[in-house]
Amino acid sequence: MKAIRRFTVRPVLPEPLRPLSDLARNLRWSWHAGTRDLFRSVDPERWAAAGGDPVRLLGSVAAARLTELAADRDFLDRLGAAAADLDAYMTGERWYQAQTDRLPAAVAYFSPEFGITAALPQYSGGLGILAGDHLKAASDLGVPLVGVGLLYRHGYFRQTLSRDGWQQEHYPVLDPNELPLDQLKEADGTAAQVALALPGGRSLRARIWLAQVGRVPLLLLDSDIEENDLGERGVTDRLYGGGSEHRLLQEMLLGIGGVRAVRAYCALTGHPEPEVFHTNEGHAGFLGLERIAELRAEGLDFDAALEAVRAGTVFTTHTPVPAGIDRFDRELVARHFGPQAELPDLEVDRILRLGMETYPGGEPNLFNMAVMGLRLAQRANGVSLLHGNVSREMFAGLWPGFDAEEVPITSVTNGVHAPTWVAPEVYRLGARQIGAERAEEALSVGDSDRWDSVADIADQDIWELRRSLRELLVLEVRERLRASWRQRGAGTAELGWIDGVLDPDVLTIGFARRVPSYKRLTLMLRDRDRLMNLLLHSERPVQFVIAGKAHPADDGGKRLIQELVRFADDPRVRHRIVFLPDYGMAMAQKLYPGCDIWLNNPLRPLEACGTSGMKAALNGCLNLSVLDGWWDEWFQPDFGWAIPTADGAGTDPDRRDDIEAAALYDLLEQRITPSFYERGRGGLPDRWIEMVRRTLSLLGPKVLAGRMVREYVERLYAPAARAHRAMDPDSARALAAWKARVRSAWHGVTVDHVETSVTAATAELGTTLGLRVRVGLGDLGPDDVEVQAVSGRVDEEDRLTDAAAVPLKPVGSPDAEGRWMYEGPLSLDRTGPFGYTVRILPGHRLLASGAELGLLAVPSEDLAGAGLLMR
Repeated sequence: MKAIRRFTVRPVLPEPLRPLSDLARNLRWSWHAGTRDLFRSVDPERWAAAGGDPVRLLGSVAAARLTELAADRDFLDRLGAAAADLDAYMTGERWYQAQTDRLPAAVAYFSPEFGITAALPQYSGGLGILAGDHLKAASDLGVPLVGVGLLYRHGYFRQTLSRDGWQQEHYPVLDPNELPLDQLKEADGTAAQVALALPGGRSLRARIWLAQVGRVPLLLLDSDIEENDLGERGVTDRLYGGGSEHRLLQEMLLGIGGVRAVRAYCALTGHPEPEVFHTNEGHAGFLGLERIAELRAEGLDFDAALEAVRAGTVFTTHTPVPAGIDRFDRELVARHFGPQAELPDLEVDRILRLGMETYPGGEPNLFNMAVMGLRLAQRANGVSLLHGNVSREMFAGLWPGFDAEEVPITSVTNGVHAPTWVAPEVYRLGARQIGAERAEEALSVGDSDRWDSVADIADQDIWELRRSLRELLVLEVRERLRASWRQRGAGTAELGWIDGVLDPDVLTIGFARRVPSYKRLTLMLRDRDRLMNLLLHSERPVQFVIAGKAHPADDGGKRLIQELVRFADDPRVRHRIVFLPDYGMAMAQKLYPGCDIWLNNPLRPLEACGTSGMKAALNGCLNLSVLDGWWDEWFQPDFGWAIPTADGAGTDPDRRDDIEAAALYDLLEQRITPSFYERGRGGLPDRWIEMVRRTLSLLGPKVLAGRMVREYVERLYAPAARAHRAMDPDSARALAAWKARVRSAWHGVTVDHVETSVTAATAELGTTLGLRVRVGLGDLGPDDVEVQAVSGRVDEEDRLTDAAAVPLKPVGSPDAEGRWMYEGPLSLDRTGPFGYTVRILPGHRLLASGAELGLLAVPSEDLAGAGLLMR
């Protein structure tokens, strides 16, 4: 029988145990080993049954056990110490508070998913895990972040396999009352809500749940409430589900409703209002429209409000391909805004112009969420150096006339939250070396001096640690594999072979991620005979642990999983290669430490960053990867291997896969397995241990989310806050008016004549040329522009590379024709083919980049001569 109604019955804790509730409802426990150990000691069996979730644990502990603990002096002392430690963590000064610059009073961070802990399953993959790590690192650093997302009643799907290896999806219902969440309440005790207007006089309401992530509040909007009609209740049903309109409503609720939720939270709690709004991918881009509407209500016109909003907005793009961006039909978006729907005071055509692909190669009838995100943000970034380059190329159409390298999209390479992903055994070894307090600081803030101490750890200790982690993984894999086969319909009598699956003394390779085609789950299967030889080698065998989920609508991805599973089911190799279904945070935390090699073989350059290899590296696992994402940036032969890429324009996809798979097999056969199995004089694999040591000491400080968040603060949040403060209403109006004037007058801006003090075709290195440039500014003046000399190497077609720009200065007054003369020096600082040009850009103190307006004037072709040749 099924219940007709569901309640959550909360435990009543004895008074001495009340601090347990506070500890359980602050998600810091998910990365604080001492707090988890305390909860485990409450009831080890129930702790395991609860999946390490303190809220579920406390809801299941017998009253007699609670009474017993309330009288246990040792337990109460530990409880008091844990509560005091949390209080000190929440209230003490941290890195952010020690900075001398005037940093933002608060930052609002919006993301469609957050991977905080398996106990709060609101994530699907890398984007959500990155967002969760961002919040946790911000908490450790004391950054006053407010997270904003949606609460999905089904979260992302749970994955099982059919008997023939086909992915099957299951959507368990999540009851918010059973999760580590609290409702945001109004002063009178009623639930705080936000509401959006929908076409046809309908409305979409959502309540606000609060997850406390250390010092960072995370606001999650939930539309499954009685005040909504059935259709609106389902808006937050599942992550990345439904059709276009469903997705549009989710993103309107996240962006517009999210800003309203932040305003409500700040008003009710006294939290400082955010000075900076950070959009993690385009899904939350509508937040900029809500903020424009707020400023319109305060008396600013649309253009001035747009400037004020842009000043304090940061946009992060995570996709390297246009297909990864949400795009909506123009008419669908238009129907949901304006007088009969949401944001009635904003002109619908102005809203549409922010997202339309009105540039060469775009589809003018599509509304692009990333394009809107870029147009609404004065600062934008990709998530690795390579991805920054790819993003500048991909979005160059928004800044016509500028070379891709000058498109104003920078990069902040992702990082991972080490306290979440470093195995307790690894942490204990580090703490034994440098002390618990210094080890904790090294993991959260990052300090190369502390990481350098890895050099002092004995080889024997490193090797014993790696072997013990491998053994723990073997036990975990067997348990999960047995459960998977039972779900596939196998009886106990069929599963005796599982006791021999994997070997704790065999080189173990991990591969786990989402399963879109570009990540190439099955590249390792290109030559099955060669793979079998690797798996079954008599002296140097390897073993694979593989996991991953395909999107429910991606049958191609599901076929890849099935192909891999069918190979792994072969009785000849099933003890050496396993596929584990239902990849998630709980599995990942066991998988990364237990592997010796982390494999990543995407199609370059389609991996924006790829943080799974970072988590593996923090546990002493070596990376074997295509040079893509973060590995392209930080790879060194000292601590891993690069799989060569065959990405020439003439290489068809099948040929490319064959070439790169062969390179993968070569590396495993010729370099990797010998390093793992060869023993030195002391009976240890000396070369391997040294690579583990270098992985920890050299990569460790780089891959930290603490490093990443510090970069966001220093390079993006602080400048955005300064720009926000400078953009008072009068400044915003003035900047908007100036931009309008410059755009209307730009047709009159010209470069008329360029002359230099050297006319020969060659010159000596170190020579300084004098440049004189005659320009027409039309209705503009020198205060409206910057005239620049741009110089650098030239290729065969006289295109500048490695270019550098220097400003030229106006000389005197305009001539009789209204032309201005500009002068300045040009240093010849490099040898070989060298050239220069002159250009004019708009110039204003409140612009973040000269490319911001996408306006540029350069010499006409008849003015351009051959570049100088330097020797």
